[in-house]
Amino acid sequence: MYNNSKFYILFFVSLLFVMCNQKEQKKIGKETILKGSATIFVDETLAPIIEDQVAVFESKYDAKIKLVSKSESETVNSLFKEKSAIAILTRNLTPQENIIFEQKKITPKITKFAMDAIAFISNKSNNDTLIDLKDVVAFMQGKPSPAIKGLVFDNPNSSTVHYMNSLAGIQSIPEKGVYSFKTNEEVIKFVAQNNGMVGVLGVNWLFQPMPEMQKYVDKVNILSVKGLSGLNYYAPTQNNIAEGKYALARDLYVVNGQGYSGLGMGFASFVAGDIGQRIILKSGLLPIKIPGRRINVRRGINNDKK
Repeated sequence: MYNNSKFYILFFVSLLFVMCNQKEQKKIGKETILKGSATIFVDETLAPIIEDQVAVFESKYDAKIKLVSKSESETVNSLFKEKSAIAILTRNLTPQENIIFEQKKITPKITKFAMDAIAFISNKSNNDTLIDLKDVVAFMQGKPSPAIKGLVFDNPNSSTVHYMNSLAGIQSIPEKGVYSFKTNEEVIKFVAQNNGMVGVLGVNWLFQPMPEMQKYVDKVNILSVKGLSGLNYYAPTQNNIAEGKYALARDLYVVNGQGYSGLGMGFASFVAGDIGQRIILKSGLLPIKIPGRRINVRRGINNDKK
């Protein structure tokens, strides 16, 4: 009797496993690298450029991508919590995060596709458009600075805060003089309406503002930065990022944790390919591969003038 019960339990568990596996395979079967639907979690500081990439990708292929914009911490958490997740990050995975994927028996496909920068902004009424990174670091360490009245961040869990905390050698932003909101739009609005404050955000939000945000962007200055060991001030332009002159540049990555040939692979190839890199170039960020220019050479000039 006991053996029979044991047999039925094993049979039921095996049947359940096969059914679940078939269901998952059926779902995967509907999705290819250029067809189907998927969710991509994106670091909120990169939302504008990824929205543009998705719009063009969907227009060219039979694909539907749902973008979920979150802070860096939330994006990384979603990458591990959600099944077959895809994420856009401003950094590579840490050794500890790679171990989590190893435990899940998944080898993530990581594609570097661009470089962006952290930018400092001030109110347009401020005639000084220069800022020394040493002053910013000192202010974040709790030291007073005559050049900075206050720093404004997008989100306490954002990649921008994480980057600046690491630079300043602190675990969390100070309670005095440093403020955080929820979005980059709120940072721009606050600085546009408050003189003396310095906003810290992803430069993508300044080069590609939403139409309703343009009036606020027009009321702020993008500051030129002197690095910790530099002598000159540089603006976060494509050329300065490419030449390594701007001190706050960072690489951007597609982290594909699907574990199979799905839309994550197709989208990563797209953003790293010719069309995707042209979208990056037009946005003001720096593509990993500069798209080539096509030049048509004509044998003669047609001067058919009437």
